Amino acid sequence: MRASDADRDRVAAILGEALAAGRLTSTEHADRLDAAYAAVTIGDLIPLIKDLPATAGTGAPAVPESHEISAVLSKIIRGGRWVTGRRTVLRAVFGALIVDLSDAVIPGRELTLELNAFCGKIILTVPPHARVIDEGGAFCSKRTVIADAGGDGPLIRVTGVPRFSKVIVHRASGR
Repeated sequence: MRASDADRDRVAAILGEALAAGRLTSTEHADRLDAAYAAVTIGDLIPLIKDLPATAGTGAPAVPESHEISAVLSKIIRGGRWVTGRRTVLRAVFGALIVDLSDAVIPGRELTLELNAFCGKIILTVPPHARVIDEGGAFCSKRTVIADAGGDGPLIRVTGVPRFSKVIVHRASGR
């Protein structure tokens, strides 16, 4: 039987509780969460939680709805394996923010990235298979966003209005 988004979210909640209880490492959690959101059938989901105890509070989301990364008068580099929120705000104020989503776990099928900068720089790398839609603007800034509707990966919506800044969104090279 095909899995629904609600089925995937329930499994993600169980995985989140297992992480909080110390039953999974952050790497195991990220791997299983990635597999849960990629699952097509219920049979794909069962092995991900088979070794975990059933919990009563599985209605809570396993990942935050929103996440924020800010660089204020500093430079922040974020990459590797990490879990984004469904809505992630990237903010640079007199600083630089370099974020690589190539290995990040994106919960669900859609991610909204709000890119806001003031006298700063944001450089974002999206996965090679992601679909990108640019819905943002710019004020006295340079904004370069590779936007297309192709690919079979997650949909990434890029929003926000940088001011007196530079924003670059580019695709990672294929692996």
